[in-house]
Amino acid sequence: MTATSPLVLGPLLRFVGEHDASVWVETAAPARVTVAADGRAWHAASFVVEGHHYALVLLDDLEPGRTYDYMVSIDDEQVWPPAGSDLPSSSIATLDRTRATLLAFGSCRTSVPHDAEHHASHGVDALRTFALSLAKGESPRPDVLALLGDQVYADETSPQMRDFIASRRSLDEPPGEEIKDYAEYAHLYELAWSDPAIRWVLSVVPSAMIFDDHDIRDDWNTSWSWHQEINRTPWWHERLVAGLTSYWVHQHIGNLAPEELARDEIWARLDGAGPGEVDLTGPLRALAERVDREPESYRWSYTRALGGSRLIMLDSRAARVLEPERRSMLDDDELAWLDEQMTGDLDHLFVGTSLPFLLPPGLHDAESISESLAGPDRPQPVHRATEALRQVVDLEHWGAFQSGFVEVFELVMSVARGERGRPPGTITFLSGDVHHSYVAEVTDPAGHGASSRIVQAVCSPIRNPMPRALRVLMSQMAKGLVRPMRWLAARTAGVPELRYPWELTEGPWFDNNLAVAEVHDGHVTLRWITGDVVDGDDEHPRLRVVATVEV
Repeated sequence: MTATSPLVLGPLLRFVGEHDASVWVETAAPARVTVAADGRAWHAASFVVEGHHYALVLLDDLEPGRTYDYMVSIDDEQVWPPAGSDLPSSSIATLDRTRATLLAFGSCRTSVPHDAEHHASHGVDALRTFALSLAKGESPRPDVLALLGDQVYADETSPQMRDFIASRRSLDEPPGEEIKDYAEYAHLYELAWSDPAIRWVLSVVPSAMIFDDHDIRDDWNTSWSWHQEINRTPWWHERLVAGLTSYWVHQHIGNLAPEELARDEIWARLDGAGPGEVDLTGPLRALAERVDREPESYRWSYTRALGGSRLIMLDSRAARVLEPERRSMLDDDELAWLDEQMTGDLDHLFVGTSLPFLLPPGLHDAESISESLAGPDRPQPVHRATEALRQVVDLEHWGAFQSGFVEVFELVMSVARGERGRPPGTITFLSGDVHHSYVAEVTDPAGHGASSRIVQAVCSPIRNPMPRALRVLMSQMAKGLVRPMRWLAARTAGVPELRYPWELTEGPWFDNNLAVAEVHDGHVTLRWITGDVVDGDDEHPRLRVVATVEV
């Protein structure tokens, strides 16, 4: 939008069900926001956080399986669709249980310009390429876009972001070129979501989001030692508070179905509020501080219904138990909640978690070994060396939290065996983070009494390619080093036996990618798509299918 527009950012189409939808915007000032469609209008007053103004407009009484073109007005001034845009009108397509489910997913997207220089350094943005293809009618519209973490990079800022930081404070003062406070986070989201094609696709495809480490900082909640060390820095408290506060505003509230949103303790402050903006700054800061001390006191995880299937979006960062004597990816409350959601009587069950549940087998064993060697009962030199190593090379995925990994795997197998209702055709983990894409699958589920296929589908990055030197190592961990690492894991005290082995069946691929899962005829087809610059036209990359996998 123009500098004088009352619309700063958005609209983002967030939750969409059969009868309800939500539209998120940031406004330039206190405002009344209206979304109009099909001769009806829905309204919301803005709320304020750290001097920034936002609204989430809730639409109700929609018809299933219909498409509604919509417009956005701020204080009766129409601000969307933007004048002169060559992109199609924005619309809302409500869920239709008779229609095949289409689910797009991916993670890790840096926000730099879309020109030849940055295509050389960061590759082509797969999400933007998909947006251009969708706008031309060449690709079908997904029912949901699951963005699985690292939507923004608070610790690896772009030149454009550093210019903004330098306009406010010295880059020589901690935390230097990293994000410091809420105002900088707000600008970071603006850079991430302002490109016209990105802005348009987020206005027409419902999105479900979850954070990963770079949304806050690399290695966030790797271990108790990491937690203690980072809390000794003078800037961390403000960074964490700002990161979680901005996440609640920009990502979390739009994730929730209306009934879940109504139960949110912060959102409840807006219900029945009188005239004028409600300032949520204080309550959100208090929430962020409490969540850091007591992760079990607030839940970031949630679910989405997708026709006859279900998507569980699972927090694998903030809900961790880090005490050396008891490490788990999920605290007791989070695990109990997941237990309730892991049921059958579904066509397919999707679990979105930013970190791959099934890593390449060699890497999983390396992380399991590292957790054992960094344990409190190990000699101090071994403990310290392993702790340093796992922070340097990011050995902090599900494999490095064996207690939680084993418990969740048993939940998965219980669903797959039909102990919680009719087993779904597939139980598919959707993940990112690792900057390469692959498919893994449990090798003999029937031998363990399971009827469902158990699959891990990874799509990473959307735009942040892995350095070439690391690609060889990842390929070896996926295949060449599997047997040596399994041998070593079996001989390391404290590493549990793998009850349900798996293997990589496809990949790895190292392109910038967006993945699409299509449910049809009881099966799931997975596709990874990327963008190519053709004839030097950096503004309009062409979509290319990297791989197609039938599950």
